Amino acid sequence: MGTATSPAFDTEALRRGTEQANAATLLSLYADDAEMRVVDRNTQPSHPKVLHGRGEIAEMLEEVCGRDMTHKVEQCVVQGDQVAVTESCEYPDGVRVLASSMMSLRDGKIVDHTMVQAWDD
Repeated sequence: MGTATSPAFDTEALRRGTEQANAATLLSLYADDAEMRVVDRNTQPSHPKVLHGRGEIAEMLEEVCGRDMTHKVEQCVVQGDQVAVTESCEYPDGVRVLASSMMSLRDGKIVDHTMVQAWDD
């Protein structure tokens, strides 16, 4: 008798969606009930921006992917139902952003995503 395995997380879709700024590809990685927390210069750790569900996450992804900037996945590590990612971004004026994310998976889809971003000032 074999053991059941969970569907694998699609790291290639993550890289492709990120680097091609494709919000639909990125959104396909999230479960319907996913939650995302963002900590950055505008939303401090004690009051992070919290997005509930694919609808709210889609709005944020579409806004970010619509910006004139480049995105590059620097590292992506998957261990069991956890994913760690670092992403570097750059605006045309040279301003850089570094984002570090931890994600929890269920059935190969992101259900919990915490992202910390640091911006050039």
